[in-house]
Amino acid sequence: MYFLSDIEHKYLLYQLLPTAREVGVSRELRGWSWHQPPLKPYYDNVKLPMYAVCSKYCPTNRDVYLRYVEKILPVPSGKVALGKILHGVVSDCLRAFIQRGSMDFDAWWQTIRWFEIPEKPENLREPSRRVWEFVQKICEARLADVSSRQPYASELDLRVSAVPFLVEHKISGELLGLSGILSLDCYDYLKAIMFDLKVASEPQEWHRLSPVGYALVFESVHEVPVDICCNVYLNVENGKVLVRKDLFFASDELRQWWIEERDRKLEIVADGKDPGKPERSQCKEDCMYFKVCYG
Repeated sequence: MYFLSDIEHKYLLYQLLPTAREVGVSRELRGWSWHQPPLKPYYDNVKLPMYAVCSKYCPTNRDVYLRYVEKILPVPSGKVALGKILHGVVSDCLRAFIQRGSMDFDAWWQTIRWFEIPEKPENLREPSRRVWEFVQKICEARLADVSSRQPYASELDLRVSAVPFLVEHKISGELLGLSGILSLDCYDYLKAIMFDLKVASEPQEWHRLSPVGYALVFESVHEVPVDICCNVYLNVENGKVLVRKDLFFASDELRQWWIEERDRKLEIVADGKDPGKPERSQCKEDCMYFKVCYG
């Protein structure tokens, strides 16, 4: 899922990394400059999760106001349920492979807490199994390749070399005005790439905000530069797993855009002012607050 294809690897080596080295990132826009403007949050008493900062589903950001000022819980859709399950499939399959070498899908399926998933299990089982098998096969192929070249490495060394990912890494975003219990989808610690997984989504420019935000948080806590980010788009159509990637340089412009979104949404919550409903034509009926705004 987070492995680069040959073409993507060439793009990384011969375009993105040279651009990152030549253009660079301004010191004040590195996460470790969290204590000074523009990264320093204006509001110390408000902390938001990353998805609240980076989501632009609502044109006026009223969803942030409803959730964090009015305290109205969202109504999850079937699409949200699929996203939650497939995120779990990818992360748990990868972690099981890294820790133990494999895990049985049926055993994993029995661990799901269905009261947290707004969808019938039978509607999600088959796409989940397809993605699990897809991830497992890629990991096994990578492990076989590494094993063939490193005959004296231990089994654990081989697995962490074949699958060099921090998956669901827990990290605090408090230095940047975010929640203290953030979770990264994936960080490739050999290539220093921050990944974010999108399920059943069409690519949008603002999707880049999320991995850039996690890169800033990672820099703020670990003081390790993260110049490359990637959105991974996962879909299951007609029983086939489809994956596409948006690999990009975490530039000054994207970092500044993330800061502007964070400041705008922190202000909404701190001031408690309703930004108002968007035009109904701008809203999709699968918005989790559609019925709150338009009944």
